Amino acid sequence: MEKITLASQLLQYLITGLTVGSVYAMVAVGFNIIYNVTEIINFAQGEFVMLGGLIMVFFHVAMGLSLILAFPATVILVTLVGMLLDRLAIRPIRQPSVLTLIIATIAASIIIKGAAMFIWGKDPYDLPAFSGRNPITFLGAVIQPQYLWVIGFLVFVVIALSIFFDRTIIGKAMSACADNADAASLVGINVKQMILLSFALSAGIGAVAGITMTPISLMEYDRGVMLAIKGFGAAILGGLGSFPGAILGGLIIGSIESFGAGLISSGYKDAFALLVLMAVLFFKPSGIFGDIEISKIKRF
Repeated sequence: MEKITLASQLLQYLITGLTVGSVYAMVAVGFNIIYNVTEIINFAQGEFVMLGGLIMVFFHVAMGLSLILAFPATVILVTLVGMLLDRLAIRPIRQPSVLTLIIATIAASIIIKGAAMFIWGKDPYDLPAFSGRNPITFLGAVIQPQYLWVIGFLVFVVIALSIFFDRTIIGKAMSACADNADAASLVGINVKQMILLSFALSAGIGAVAGITMTPISLMEYDRGVMLAIKGFGAAILGGLGSFPGAILGGLIIGSIESFGAGLISSGYKDAFALLVLMAVLFFKPSGIFGDIEISKIKRF
């Protein structure tokens, strides 16, 4: 009986870890989309997740829009915020360096967080679960239906991005900019438009992550910072710029947090993931799927 109970607990920790890790993976994918085109680390990525959750609460709970209408409306609005970030904070900078642009994203993160606090206040907000809150029992583990939505949307994002980058002209143009922005510009690709699109895509994915996680863990104005740290850690662990690495890194960090909190102490769950991240980077600084080569800084 003890073995069955232990197995059920371990399965519970795994399911919870994969759910949390799926959110981290989506944040990490957002980091990589912008990094691959611009080599910028967008530290406002976590704010896209926060806005996704809070705006969805506004549309679905406060305004009473149905889930089918509120979901795309939220994604579109957060996508516009991402595009404004490029237009107002990135593009106007003259003779940009990567460091200057990263500082600009940090400043944008602070401004967005302050605006969210002004609009929504400091209280956490809940969002009704998409399929109710009646748990599903599987091999002794309790699964909230929302967990399946989070994992399912990660799978959807991965499939959609794979098709976009492999099968569409715009996706291939973005990939060309990631390989060599100067060469892409010479063959007629509008690099600035590709950068704008990268911010739009990363914001949209961040919104999806925020919408799906809010029914599980609530959402408040200052959640974006920690989500950005975890997502960035996942991107680094998997290999900055690698989409498979971002997904694997997110799932690993989420699982480590869950098992660490359940088996040792919930007070140190953040430390467990960071220790493993440091250990991996000590033996393989480029991350699990990262390239050891350091490319030249792009200017645009």
